[in-house]
Amino acid sequence: MSGDGFAKGLESHLGSLQRYALLLTRNRVEAEDLVQDCLTKAIASSGQWQPGTDLRAWLFRILYTCHVSDRRKWQVRARYAEQATMPDSVDANQMIRVETQQVLTALDELPEPQREAILVIALDDVKYEEAARRLGVPLGTFMSRLARGRDALRRRMEAGGDITKLRLVKGGRDA
Repeated sequence: MSGDGFAKGLESHLGSLQRYALLLTRNRVEAEDLVQDCLTKAIASSGQWQPGTDLRAWLFRILYTCHVSDRRKWQVRARYAEQATMPDSVDANQMIRVETQQVLTALDELPEPQREAILVIALDDVKYEEAARRLGVPLGTFMSRLARGRDALRRRMEAGGDITKLRLVKGGRDA
């Protein structure tokens, strides 16, 4: 693929990359930064891409690798940051956000291959064959990871795990 062809290929997958980045980061600004990092690395590594192979799968792998690298950096920084404290009272919207965060935390606690399988399926509602191809694993391996990941996520949510239960407090601190 020529330089123009490569650029057009990148452009044709931009929407999918943005959706995947948003799903991984859960933050529009971070997702935009992640896609930018991915495209920068893809362009810098364009000589490593084999024409005739799946450009989309190659780009998704770069994006995911950038995401993992960013998360590792964030975890190191978080070790040294102050722990935020939960306010004494919360409104209904905060409860929904906490419950959503609990689901996302449970998802983050899954082993990487299982979480990756769930995220790829949730991203574009692709067929299992396509998802397995994107992740570079055989279909049977992908299906096994997906089933184990869904089961583990379901068990974590049913058990409640280490999720802190909050209580609503009406009024001020001393109410």
